[in-house]
Amino acid sequence: MKITFYGHASLGIKVDDVNILVDPFISGNPKALHIDIHSIKADYILLTHAHQDHILDVEAIAKRTNAVIVSNYEIVSYFEKLGLEGHPMNLGGSWDFEFGNVKYVNAIHTSSFPDGSYGGQPGGFVIEGEHKNIYIAGDTALTMDMKLIPLQIKLDLAILPIGDNFTMGIDDAILASDFVQCDKVLGYHFDTFGYIEIDHEEAKRKFFDKNKDLMLLEIGDSIEL
Repeated sequence: MKITFYGHASLGIKVDDVNILVDPFISGNPKALHIDIHSIKADYILLTHAHQDHILDVEAIAKRTNAVIVSNYEIVSYFEKLGLEGHPMNLGGSWDFEFGNVKYVNAIHTSSFPDGSYGGQPGGFVIEGEHKNIYIAGDTALTMDMKLIPLQIKLDLAILPIGDNFTMGIDDAILASDFVQCDKVLGYHFDTFGYIEIDHEEAKRKFFDKNKDLMLLEIGDSIEL
């Protein structure tokens, strides 16, 4: 499993020959101007919620790649009206895709489209692959529901928002890693704009002091599990 950070909360995940894109907000991110959305491969696009900073490039990429959009019922219905293919889910549900099992799990946040219309309930994703399991928290506060995840699956990586203000900050993300019982964390949803700028060294130190590994990737960089 190869995971590429495209900035903000945007991720590319490659599982064997399948390409998964998560929350593509790239062309509107001034820190990601070196990323060409027209070269990004996507067989599936997973969307945690409907805010613009998570769906901006969905239509352009899905029309080019014919990607299947996976999200809550309201978001999938919205994009199906634009002629795009989707697979609707809702909280607590799971589905076996070709790249692994995906469960749509609870997140505490809001969800509306840029025009203010209802975007369904926000969520996160637990992806159980053949060899590696990951949790993509989406935009969320710290929630006790995270404790349910390790009752069903052992995680190899937790991808957690750490920018504070709109989501969890560093201290709550450390607790979240305790809740999901995963000490290997990829941070995201930070530095994109002033409200969520963080001190990288301080964040890494706080995780290190708790015997945890916080990875902060440069935009365009990847890790392999």
